[in-house]
Amino acid sequence: MTKASIKKSAAKGRFVVGNDRGLHTRPSTELVKCASSFRSNVSLIYQKQSVNAKSLLGILMLAATKGAKIAIEAEGEDAEEAVQSIISLAKNNFYIKY
Repeated sequence: MTKASIKKSAAKGRFVVGNDRGLHTRPSTELVKCASSFRSNVSLIYQKQSVNAKSLLGILMLAATKGAKIAIEAEGEDAEEAVQSIISLAKNNFYIKY
């Protein structure tokens, strides 16, 4: 397989943190699981700070509270699917019930 046959793509998206407690450990863990299921490099950007979406510590360092607007950037063969999955996860409040 040549390098030309490997399709690289990029995708961007955005979500708003809806959880009352923001992106604490449990929703961040769900986010890491989701991002890690893709081959693409996925980053989250909040207040000019960019972190690897596959890093729990990185996501926790964002200290994103309820209402925070988080940008998603993905690059790789499944970038679009990765962004859409994270947006869907966020819309479902990271499957966290309080």
